[in-house]
Amino acid sequence: MRDSMNRRSFLKKSFVGAGLMLAVNLSGFPPILANARKTEDENPTKEWAPNAWLRIHPNGIVTVLINKSEMGQGTWTGLAMVVADQLDMEWKDIRVEASPVRDEYKDPIFGMQLTGGSTGVRHMYDTMSKAGAAAREMLIAAAASEWKVPAGECVASKGAVTHPKTGRTLGYGRLCTRAANFPAPQDPPLKPREQFQFIGKSMPRLDMFDKVNGKPVFGMDVFVPGMLCSSIEKPSAYGAKLLSFDKEAAEKIPGVQKVFTILDGIAVVANTTEAAWKGCKALNAKWTPGSMPDLDDISLQRMCLEHMRKKGLTAKNIGDTHEALKKATTRMVSTYSIPYVAHAAFEPQNCTADVRADSCEIWCPTQSQTGVLNVAMKETELPADKIIIHTTMLGGGFGGKVEVKVAQEALAISKTVGKPVKHIWSRKEDFRNDCFRPGSLHMIEGGLDGQGSLIAWRHKVVVSAIMERLMPALVKDGIDPTAVDGIGNMDYSMPNLYVEYVKLDLPIPSGFWRSVGNSSNTFAVESFVDEMAHVAGKDPLEFRLNMLKQNPRAAGVLKKVADKGGWGKHASEGVGRGIAVRFCYGSYVAQMAEVSVDRKSGVIRVHRMVAAIDPGQVVNPDSVLAQIEGATIMAISVALKERISFKNGGVATSNFSDYPIMAMSEIPRIEGHIITNNDKIGGVGEPCVPPVAPAIANAVFAATGIRLRSLPLTPDKVRSASKVKS
Repeated sequence: MRDSMNRRSFLKKSFVGAGLMLAVNLSGFPPILANARKTEDENPTKEWAPNAWLRIHPNGIVTVLINKSEMGQGTWTGLAMVVADQLDMEWKDIRVEASPVRDEYKDPIFGMQLTGGSTGVRHMYDTMSKAGAAAREMLIAAAASEWKVPAGECVASKGAVTHPKTGRTLGYGRLCTRAANFPAPQDPPLKPREQFQFIGKSMPRLDMFDKVNGKPVFGMDVFVPGMLCSSIEKPSAYGAKLLSFDKEAAEKIPGVQKVFTILDGIAVVANTTEAAWKGCKALNAKWTPGSMPDLDDISLQRMCLEHMRKKGLTAKNIGDTHEALKKATTRMVSTYSIPYVAHAAFEPQNCTADVRADSCEIWCPTQSQTGVLNVAMKETELPADKIIIHTTMLGGGFGGKVEVKVAQEALAISKTVGKPVKHIWSRKEDFRNDCFRPGSLHMIEGGLDGQGSLIAWRHKVVVSAIMERLMPALVKDGIDPTAVDGIGNMDYSMPNLYVEYVKLDLPIPSGFWRSVGNSSNTFAVESFVDEMAHVAGKDPLEFRLNMLKQNPRAAGVLKKVADKGGWGKHASEGVGRGIAVRFCYGSYVAQMAEVSVDRKSGVIRVHRMVAAIDPGQVVNPDSVLAQIEGATIMAISVALKERISFKNGGVATSNFSDYPIMAMSEIPRIEGHIITNNDKIGGVGEPCVPPVAPAIANAVFAATGIRLRSLPLTPDKVRSASKVKS
C-alpha cells in the first residue's frame, strides 16, 4: 500500500521522510551538485528525494518538482521531459507538482522564483538535466554495489538499472536506500541528444487530463476551513485619498463581519465574496479628486504629443543619422500610436492568506513566488521559514501575476481579523488596478539611397517606464530597457540609427505584459519598414531580406512563412498579405497575415495567420505549436480590439463589455512551423506576439492601400482612413 504524503506535510517535514537527498546549489549556473546524505528515517515504504527536484517512490513513480508557475504554457511538461530523459524513465511513471518556495528553487539566472520572459524551460534546462543525470548515476552506482560489478557494466533504462551480462535488474524504487550511500557526481555525464526518448518529440501535457476533469486547484478554488472572504473598496482616481464612508451601512449587509480602513482603501470582510462586494457598494465612499483629476483619453493623447516635442535621452546612436538623412534620395516620416492594454486574464487577481502569530500560509496564483514571500515577510514580520506558499494553477497570467498587490492585501486583512481570508478582486477591480502594457507614441524618419536601400533611421519614442518601478537596477543612464526593446536592437543591419527615449510621467502603473516592449515597438518598426519598402518600390519580403544578410536565422523564418503562406502568389480577390519579423527572448519569429476589409463597415477580417519560429533546440514541439496559436490569438485580439480607456483621473474600463476581446468565431486559421537547430533553447510564449499586429496592418495596406498607424485597428479608423483616401 502506498504511504502517501500530501504537499503540506511534505513541506513541514522539509523533505525528511527517508532515503536520498541531493542538494543543488543554485548560486551559480550550471548547478553544482553537493554530496548526498542520508535522512533520519529509512522507512522503505516512503518516498525518497534523490535531489531537490525529484522524489522517487518505492513503486517507481517519480515526482518532479517544478519551480516555474504553470499558466498553460506547458513548462511543467517540458521540464519533466528533460528530467525523464536524463533519469531514463518511462513517461507513464512521471508526475509533476509545484516546488516549495525556498532558496534552492530560485531560477539560477534571475536569482528568484519567477515565471516570465519565456524562461521556464530555457533557464532550467541545464539544472533539470544535471539533477536527473546525477540521480541516474547514483542509482547505477547503487546497483553495481549490490551486484558487486563495475558501474560501467550497468545500464539505466526505463526506471530500472540492468546488468546485461547477467540479466539482473533492479527498479529505481528498490535502489534508493543504497544509493543514499554514494556521493553525488559533481559533473554527471549527460545523455547525448541521439539517445533522447522524449526531448524533441511531441508529448501529451501532464496536466491535460486533470484540467479536462476539473481536478487542478486554481486560486479561486482554494477553500480553507474557517476562512472569511474579503474585498477592498479603492478610489477610482489615481492618488485619491479617503474623505468619508458609511461603515454602518456596510455592516448591515447580511454576512458582513468587519469593516475597517487598510492600505489604500476600506476592507470589507464577510462570510462570502458576494457579501463582501455588496458591503463595498454600501460604503458610499467619498474620495479626493486624485493626483491627476483631468486624466482622460483626450488629455493622455495631448500629453503624449507634448512629450514628443521634448528633448529625450539618446538610447542608441550608430553612424551619423543626421548626415545620412540629409544625403538620402528619399525621406519619409511616420507617427504610430499604441494604447494602454490590460492583461484581462479570465481568472482575476486573488489570494488566500492565513496569518497566525507564529506562522503564515498562502495560496496564490502567482508568477512571482519570491515577490509574494518578500511581501509576506514584510506584512507578517515572520522569517521565511515560517511562511508556506502554495503556488496554485493560474487562470491566465501574461505578466500580470508578477504583481503582488493582491497578496499584500490578503495578508494585511488576515492579520487584522486573525483568520484565514480569501481575497478576490472583482472584474472591475482587476481592470482598474491592473499594471498595464504602457501606451506609447513613435515618430520615425527614414532615408533611402538612390538604389532604394534604407540607409538611415531616426526613431523617437514616448512611453512610461516599467523597470523604474519593478527592477530599477536595470535602468542605465535614465534609459528604461523595455522602452526601446525592439528599436535599438532591431533585427536589421542599419548603418545609421538614432533612437531617442522620452519618459512619460503618469500615475498610471505600467508592468510586464506578454513580450513587454517588443509587443508595441515592433508594431512601429515593422510597419515603417513596410512603408519604406513601398516607397522604394520593392517587395516587402525582398526589402527585409536585403537588410537581413547578416542575420540568417531572422531571414530563415521570413522565408519559411513566405513559402508556406504563398507569398508572391495571387491571393483571393480583396485579400491582402502582410509580413513582419522579430527576434526576442532567444527566438526568431515571423508572421504572415491574410486579411480582407469591408470598406463599408470598416471591419477587418483575419482569414489566416502563418507563423514560423526558430527557437533553437525544441523540447516539446506540441507545446511550441500550442504557444504559437495562443500567442497569435491574443495578439490578434490586441491588434484589432483592445484598449484601456481613462476618465476623471482613473480607469474608465470596468468589464469585458467595454473591453472587447476576440471571440472564438473570429479566430482565423493558424499555421505554425518550427525550425529547429542545435543553438541554445529560446523562449516561445512571448516571441510569437510582436510580429502579429504589424503583419495585419501591412496586410490591410496590401488589400486596400490604407495605412493604419494607430492600434487597435478598429472599424472606425478604417472608415475614417477610407474617407481620406477617397
